[in-house]
Amino acid sequence: MKTLERDLGIGAVFAISVGAMIGSGIFILPALALKIAGPAVVVAYLLAGLLVVPAALSKSEMATAMPEAGGTYLYIERGMGPLLGTVAGVGTWFSLSFKSALALVGGVPYLVLLFDLPVKPVAIGLAAFLVVVNLVGAKQTGRLQTIIVSVMLVALGWFVAGSAGKVQQANYQNFFAGGWEGLLAATGLVFVSYAGVTKVASVAEEVENPGRNIPLGILGSLVFTTLLYVGIVAVMVGVTDAGTVAGSATPVAVAAEATLGEWGVYAVIGAALLALVSTANAGILSSSRYPFAMSRDKLAPPTFAEIHERFGTPTTAITLTGAVVLVLIAFVPILEIAKLASAFQILVFVLVNVALVAFREGSTEDYDPEFTAPLYPWMQVFGVLSGLALLTQMGLVALGGAVVITAGSVVWYVVYARPRIRREGAATDVIRRRLGRDVLTETADAVGALDAPGDTPEVLVALTRDATEERERSLLSLAADLVRPTDGRVVVVRFDEVPDQTPLDHAAEVQSPADVRFEAQTEGLSAEFDVDVEYGEIVSHDTKRAIVNFADHRGVETVVAEHERLRLRSRLLGDPIDWVVRHAPCDVLLVENRGYDSPQNVVLEGDGGPYDPATVAVADTLAGAAAGHVTLRFPLSETHPDTRQATIHAYQDELAGLLSAPVRTADLRPDGGQTPDPDVVVRTGFRQRVGGGRGDHTPTAVDCTEVTVYPHESRQPGLLRRLAERLVF
Repeated sequence: MKTLERDLGIGAVFAISVGAMIGSGIFILPALALKIAGPAVVVAYLLAGLLVVPAALSKSEMATAMPEAGGTYLYIERGMGPLLGTVAGVGTWFSLSFKSALALVGGVPYLVLLFDLPVKPVAIGLAAFLVVVNLVGAKQTGRLQTIIVSVMLVALGWFVAGSAGKVQQANYQNFFAGGWEGLLAATGLVFVSYAGVTKVASVAEEVENPGRNIPLGILGSLVFTTLLYVGIVAVMVGVTDAGTVAGSATPVAVAAEATLGEWGVYAVIGAALLALVSTANAGILSSSRYPFAMSRDKLAPPTFAEIHERFGTPTTAITLTGAVVLVLIAFVPILEIAKLASAFQILVFVLVNVALVAFREGSTEDYDPEFTAPLYPWMQVFGVLSGLALLTQMGLVALGGAVVITAGSVVWYVVYARPRIRREGAATDVIRRRLGRDVLTETADAVGALDAPGDTPEVLVALTRDATEERERSLLSLAADLVRPTDGRVVVVRFDEVPDQTPLDHAAEVQSPADVRFEAQTEGLSAEFDVDVEYGEIVSHDTKRAIVNFADHRGVETVVAEHERLRLRSRLLGDPIDWVVRHAPCDVLLVENRGYDSPQNVVLEGDGGPYDPATVAVADTLAGAAAGHVTLRFPLSETHPDTRQATIHAYQDELAGLLSAPVRTADLRPDGGQTPDPDVVVRTGFRQRVGGGRGDHTPTAVDCTEVTVYPHESRQPGLLRRLAERLVF
């Protein structure tokens, strides 16, 4: 695979960053911001510059660790995963292309001050010229950028120096005319003025000595540009009467005319044209690298990663970007949608700060930056919170546009990218390991609780129909294994439901032949187990309520019942067992009874999330009672990302250390393979609604008893945590 040539030095890096910032942010936006905030627009520019610092530091660190083409996309994709990477790549590519078009259309009005020219045709011509320059190569682009920025800064410096002595204090009266709301709204509006500060990171693969030049270029250009912005805006406000600049299409030219005369206007016009052209140039240069980088990561078609044999540039990506810029100039009312690009840029900067935290806290072995951001993680927390606060000031249209871009990116990822990749972001692994540690702590408590003797804990075996001696023996044996470690008691109750018109007193007095068989059968079985067994019958009009009421009255810790297949009446009116599970004051174990006798291989079946602590405790207890072992089965295969496999295996190893029974592991294979010869399968049931049988709970058919554990709702994780477990495990 061809790589891009490293031929951009510190001068080109500084020029690209400064040139990417000084454009519409100072030659167009001050007029709009002044209408919102009044003279406090000076503070708005300073505040916006400060709010960019966290993202600038984060990007500087990640750029030295990953000096590759792609910039923002690359860092978010590696840190947050390919889905958010796609969102960041598509959205940033769009916003940078849009900003390039905005700069060209915004610059032409300055040219119109000299010549009677049509705005859009001139802007289209300039865009086409810049596309050709970028196709020729990055070295030529960097040189052109250096020349443009140098001339532009000389002109702006003359404007500030020549106008500073004519500032009138009276123009700063009623400084906070727009109040705090106006100040924040103006800050959000001019935030996009600093978006280009990290743009050079997208061409990091072409920077010489990236560990030194990238941080110096980014941070140095941010400080320089912030001071320049504040100086220019302060002079602009101070030398013009209130309302003269606000709303003007050429605000800097208006200010220059008031202080420097005709030649000052010419200088400002030249600076504006150079600045806006340099912004567009840097935008095309950097935005074209986003489809290039996404293509190399299989998130975009491979044609965007092709590098021209002669020029050494990603010509297809540049051509597409140029086409988009031309279309925007020709057909889109750019000024009315300017906040869309700004809102998405703020959102991307928020993700950049989160991505750095993911890299720092994650287990990415090859993350070794030459520059590390100071004041971690407080600087990143500040960047995230301040960015979210600014987003609230952007208005519903801007936020709605960002949502549309995000939704389109998600659709593209699902339809095109997801089938082609098998990787995940560092943040996913951080969350997975954190959730795993939390669940392991809960599991240790659950396992310890079952092993610790208490006040004669009881397990209720609820029989809702006639059971053969063998079937009842299996349920009694299972319940006895559960209570034996704590010297508990098994309570066996046959629940008999009679019609509503039958008086319960009369029904209870009459012992049916089935009751006699049950008592004789249970008395004989009780002698087989070395635990206390109590038994009896309960007659009711509603079996499910009788089970729950009895469990509540006795204070049992667990209800054991056979999982019944749904009859037609149950399907229409609801499953009675489902009702018991949802209302029982304790854990419920539903048993697909195929016999139970000293199980040697107790399979703990995972469902894609971490193993439920109560379910783990049941599996460990059953295996320990028979001196058997627990097999951890998890739906994991070779197609899953390496980080996921490694973290889950580490989680299983830690889990094995918590159990008293020996532990083995077995990952489910895509072909439906399963652990050989399971004696009992234990799984968690609370993540799904109780269904019609085994087929709703397990991916493979087994010929053994299956136990589905439903912990009491007080021991179940919340909805958000369950969702997080599903996403990362």
